[in-house]
Amino acid sequence: MSRIGKKPVEIPQGVKVDQQGQIVKVSGPLGSLDFQYDPRVTVKVDSSQHKVEVVNPQPEDRQSRELHGTTRALIANMVAGVSKGYEKKMEIYGTGYSAKEQVGKLVLQVGYAHSVELPIPQGIKVIIDVPATRGNDVPAKLTIRGVDKACLGQFASDVRRVRPPEPYKGKGIRYADEKIKRKVGKAFASGAA
Repeated sequence: MSRIGKKPVEIPQGVKVDQQGQIVKVSGPLGSLDFQYDPRVTVKVDSSQHKVEVVNPQPEDRQSRELHGTTRALIANMVAGVSKGYEKKMEIYGTGYSAKEQVGKLVLQVGYAHSVELPIPQGIKVIIDVPATRGNDVPAKLTIRGVDKACLGQFASDVRRVRPPEPYKGKGIRYADEKIKRKVGKAFASGAA
């Protein structure tokens, strides 16, 4: 049995969880999400107790055990997303690098001859805190917010992939809490050998 799967998901005040067949729909103050779970697990919504329980009817089957914890975690993420929301902070290091939002697209200037445009997915909001870098020390900053944890994480990963941080000067796009392992550059020997 999955230890995570056995824990019931608490439904906070203002969040509504509905189940129709194999689809769980969660709606709250920030939006609504739905999820179709695998038929090998069973989801029970208890409105009076304000809980959602995921039951594994076949604990001896390996895939059922895997799906048990995964299904419970996905439902818990949906409940947290529609009640509190998720956010990811990102920083852009490099002289002349910048970020701006234009008509549903995130436009990045990160050292290429052209600007890179990324379409912002439905339900994701990008807030530009500092639009451009000032030297190599003061980064451009942006915050990505949304209710769907998986969609937000995927978009943040796509943004980082445009210009991953390099290890020598640290230039590039990184998460705000990410530590870059720095390398020492080449040391030139003076004089003739």
